[in-house]
Amino acid sequence: MLNANSFLRFIYTFVVAAFALFALSVVYQKFVSRGNEASIIAPIVEEAPGDLLAHERNTISVFQNASPSVVFVHNLQQRREFFSFNVTEVQAGSGSGFLWDREGHIVTNYHVVQGASRVAVTLIDGKTYNARKVGVEPRKDLAVLKIDLKRTNVVPFGDKVANSAEIRVGQKAIAIGNPYGLDHTLTVGTVSALGRSMSSIVEGITIRDMVQTDAAINLGNSGGPLLDSSGRLIGMNTLILRGTTGIGFAVPSNTIKRMVSQIIRYGRTVQAGIGVSIFEDRIARSIGASGVVVREVYQDSPAEDLGMRGTSRDQYGRIILGDIIVAIDEEPIRNHDDMYNAFDEKNPGDEIEVTFLRDGEERTETVAVVTIAD
Repeated sequence: MLNANSFLRFIYTFVVAAFALFALSVVYQKFVSRGNEASIIAPIVEEAPGDLLAHERNTISVFQNASPSVVFVHNLQQRREFFSFNVTEVQAGSGSGFLWDREGHIVTNYHVVQGASRVAVTLIDGKTYNARKVGVEPRKDLAVLKIDLKRTNVVPFGDKVANSAEIRVGQKAIAIGNPYGLDHTLTVGTVSALGRSMSSIVEGITIRDMVQTDAAINLGNSGGPLLDSSGRLIGMNTLILRGTTGIGFAVPSNTIKRMVSQIIRYGRTVQAGIGVSIFEDRIARSIGASGVVVREVYQDSPAEDLGMRGTSRDQYGRIILGDIIVAIDEEPIRNHDDMYNAFDEKNPGDEIEVTFLRDGEERTETVAVVTIAD
């Protein structure tokens, strides 16, 4: 049997061992298990030489303040070797991105991360971290990622977003990104044009109100920020016109701000509508329709309350064409793209005027917009 002293020594040893294990677990949690958490720390800003011109000093200031928030995005995909059947991970593509908030959300182009089995992000200090996809909107070529951000002293771009509706042709445009893998490359130009429409990745849909710039945008710049002379975000560099030099396009900042906030909150973008499905454009064209043909009116929707009609068959099997939507708020609706973009900036509760044809007769009705599922 254990005597009293032996028992006390046993209890003492047990308590000391338990405390040591607890201390080790705390150390592990703090320093080891959190080793993949990112820290974005801005480098010390160097004073620009006093003999530089004012516009040079402005460019230097914007770059030094903005570049720590610009990241390198890696698209990693698994490939099976032909002979050995071994699966290896390879970098299938890369691009740019930028920190949106202090919670670690990062904005980039959808096409930069499309098809990735894993996405990695390299920060200004050269360290690389895994990122998860929060949500995407292919129709706007936009994706939101997230890294486990431990700490940062940089100002995220979500805090300095310009109103893209106030951009003017001729103002300064500064692009930062990773063209051809050359990280944190700066190019400077002007806003060349506004209101451009370019095809998105989704067939039949265009990205409208894009910002055109002559600031050099090359392969790898996709997903990086386009900034004004105050360092505010005016767009996300997305594409160049093939076969040209100095014609690049950026998704406008107002679109980015709206879409990113929806993706962070819901994991997807929120699409507005009135509760109808429409036929493909090719079908509408084949029957000579000049707008979009309503295929179905959803139950308990504003369109049903309005009395809109979908396409149906009579007792003899003949097709009875549904209503044809030709305008929304007096803007012509010619195809699916027009319909999508007409609702793009609408919010649930907004009222719109819908003009449609029924049996050759034009009608205009006011209806409320609601949130619809994709």
